[in-house]
Amino acid sequence: MANERNESMFPKLSADQIARIEAFGKRRQSTAGEVLFAPGQAVFSMFIVIDGAIEIVSSAEATRHVVTIHQTGEFSGEVNLLLGRPSLVLGRTPAPATLIEIDRAEMQRMVQTDSELSELFLRAFMLRRAYLIANEVGEVVLAGSVHSPDTLRLKEFLTRNGEPFTYLDVERESGIQELFDHFNVGVEDIPVLICRGATVLRNPSNAEAAACLGFNAHLEEGTVYDVVVAGAGPSGLAAAVYAASEGLSVLVLETNAPGGQAGASSRIENYLGFPTGISGQDLAARALVQAQKFGAQVNVAQCAKALKCSGRPFVIEINGGGTVHSRSVIVATGAQYRKLPLPNLARFEGAGVYYGATHVEAQMCRGEEVAIVGGGNSAGQAAMYLSNHARHVHLLVRGPGLSDTMSRYLIRRIEESPAITFRPYTEVEALEGGVSLERVRWKDSRTSESKTCDIQHLFLMTGASPNTAWLDGCVALDDRLFIKTGMDLASEDLDAAKWPLRRAPNLLESSLPGVFAVGDVRAGSVKRVASAVGEGSIAIQLVHRFLAE
Repeated sequence: MANERNESMFPKLSADQIARIEAFGKRRQSTAGEVLFAPGQAVFSMFIVIDGAIEIVSSAEATRHVVTIHQTGEFSGEVNLLLGRPSLVLGRTPAPATLIEIDRAEMQRMVQTDSELSELFLRAFMLRRAYLIANEVGEVVLAGSVHSPDTLRLKEFLTRNGEPFTYLDVERESGIQELFDHFNVGVEDIPVLICRGATVLRNPSNAEAAACLGFNAHLEEGTVYDVVVAGAGPSGLAAAVYAASEGLSVLVLETNAPGGQAGASSRIENYLGFPTGISGQDLAARALVQAQKFGAQVNVAQCAKALKCSGRPFVIEINGGGTVHSRSVIVATGAQYRKLPLPNLARFEGAGVYYGATHVEAQMCRGEEVAIVGGGNSAGQAAMYLSNHARHVHLLVRGPGLSDTMSRYLIRRIEESPAITFRPYTEVEALEGGVSLERVRWKDSRTSESKTCDIQHLFLMTGASPNTAWLDGCVALDDRLFIKTGMDLASEDLDAAKWPLRRAPNLLESSLPGVFAVGDVRAGSVKRVASAVGEGSIAIQLVHRFLAE
């Protein structure tokens, strides 16, 4: 980074800016060699250099090197400081220095109240995080195999949560046995996650990985939030941003990683304000920083397991144990792609069958043929993205065409791409293989002709099943198990739910007062990112109205 310095990543503060900053912190003197923050340190401060310098050093002992040096007028910090996650690097003063120290709470207050400093700091923080990810700066090592579904799961979890890590493939890396011997693990334990160079986890769950890496703030017993948002897709993150920015206390519970299904989209080109497009992961990362900037608490790998709806405040049970309390609830748990009715589907999930087309999957199928099942925008975006990596892409749909389900700009690109073959009236009949997928057989319903292809990568992006099982009868659902809201709630729905208020349910309100549904989980929702963001923001106005009742 020292050779790649630029003004956006390392801006120099003016005298006026430093004077405003000093109101949020305190001056202090540091000694030569003093460590200001260390890798894995959960609580650390931001420092502005008034005189002297701060060295930023990579954390890996064996390859420790100076990442950059902050000079007079510059400042330390990156996205983890804002998110409240442990530091990835070491910061020290090589010689005595004069600094302004600002703790995390005051730093958050500063970016909420000073728009100029907010833009300057957040842009620098995000650019620095991008550099750390690209250069695998940190002490997180994942050792696994391309044939292991759990390896793919953890790679996606770390990648989508913006955690830099080094990946070692047991079938390709030389010297990996020495690493395993050092940590007393074997190949049978893969995937193995080494956190901060010390803690070793054998095939951990996402929740165990999140805990080891310090992703989440502790949930204080007895705290009653103004609103708990279940799900951190576009609608949930929008709700968190608007709620927190308007002074409400907000907790977001997310099963996997911010972004939801949209977070796995390679490029979204029809979202307002991004004419050249933006990846779902980048959009989610920006929204997460925005929510944290305003003070929302976002916990990943901690999903809502059940809603106790008989009393107030609402009680939400969390997977892994524990409960949280809230005066209102926004359900933004989205939907998941439907699974094909194939007897051996589960056997190949994560080992040739995938439900998202991100950078992780694209690297696995480079130079090979792939097949995508689905006719929506997500399938179209995946086809275009994978066509830049795979040898050829087959796009399979049951119906006659794409015009009813896919945006015209994507259809046009698919039609013009020599790397994509569109196959209408086609359904997957069988999957074949050993440890991983090796062949796919599909059938043309017009001719009843079946064809078997040597395809080792199949992407399923068809239909949607709402994630509503955890609500267990608390709210009215339609016949497809999506949440009914507002005017879609019939009188018999409200009678069955014993609606207690004289007013009718508000626009996005369910049959349970104070519980709202937004995004893909809501019956009748428009399956577009812009619509989801709009619903999330509108829901907060309705929450204000409910809390005032």
